[in-house]
Amino acid sequence: MAAFPPSGRQYVISHGTQRAVITEVGGGLRTYAVDGKDVVDGYAEDEICSAARGAPLLPWPNRLQDGRYEFGGVTHQTPLSEPDRGNAIHGLTRWLSWTAGDQEADRVVMELLLHPQEGYPFTLSLAIDYRLSERGLTVETRATNTGSQALPYGAGHHPYLTVGTERIDDARLRIPALMYLEVDERQIPTGRALPVQGSAANFLELRRIGSAKLDTAFASLLSDADGLTRVELQAPGGQPSLTLWMDKTYRFIMAFTGDAIPQLDRRRRSLSLEPMTCAPNAFRSGDGLIVLAPGQSISSVWGILR
Repeated sequence: MAAFPPSGRQYVISHGTQRAVITEVGGGLRTYAVDGKDVVDGYAEDEICSAARGAPLLPWPNRLQDGRYEFGGVTHQTPLSEPDRGNAIHGLTRWLSWTAGDQEADRVVMELLLHPQEGYPFTLSLAIDYRLSERGLTVETRATNTGSQALPYGAGHHPYLTVGTERIDDARLRIPALMYLEVDERQIPTGRALPVQGSAANFLELRRIGSAKLDTAFASLLSDADGLTRVELQAPGGQPSLTLWMDKTYRFIMAFTGDAIPQLDRRRRSLSLEPMTCAPNAFRSGDGLIVLAPGQSISSVWGILR
């Protein structure tokens, strides 16, 4: 009997010269390539997903201080999945088995019913629609409160992006954001949003990443006339280039240059750009937190165009 891949069943979708692989474990984006060249710096089929590569971040993105929060007058404690900093990180669904619903050559919908548990005693139905088209990759996350009480919710995704440079230092980046969130030594927001202008986090204009170390949440995002926010990443000569776009439900974006990744050979090899509907620690601060009433649904959409 052949060994089962660490990330479970593999779902391949394609359109023209585009090809992506979605995984059963975590419902994540393991690879995405165009013309045989990687757009997403993913991981091999025989590897375990490391550093949340391509993972959906549900029902909250980024860090939750002490793994503890109060909702509806009740205090909840989640497992500390970042024990060295005493935080819970990136939600509860990264290691669960998702089910493939609708499947077509260029599309797959991954589904999960998140049952009540200690720390999150709510019932949340999730579906992530991955689709390839002339627009590139489109990812729609849908969440429905299928329980009998209101619940807290936030969504994010964690793709590591590459434009073919050996290190991300040589790539050029533009993030249309006016503010970034100040954090403490545990990477928890202090409650202060600071202007990017005059700071090392100023990527309002396309510029070389250089030695900048980013593990930074950007806020006050600027959208184009169609309501989408577009982040640009380019190779030094301008090509290849890619655009990560988000609809207005994504009010924040995290940029991570990978300096703290345990695997030394993968540090600063690619740039993680993480669309987030809420700020880090939103279950405690309320910054961008979504509250879903019983039966209520929400959809959020982002994508990559190369």
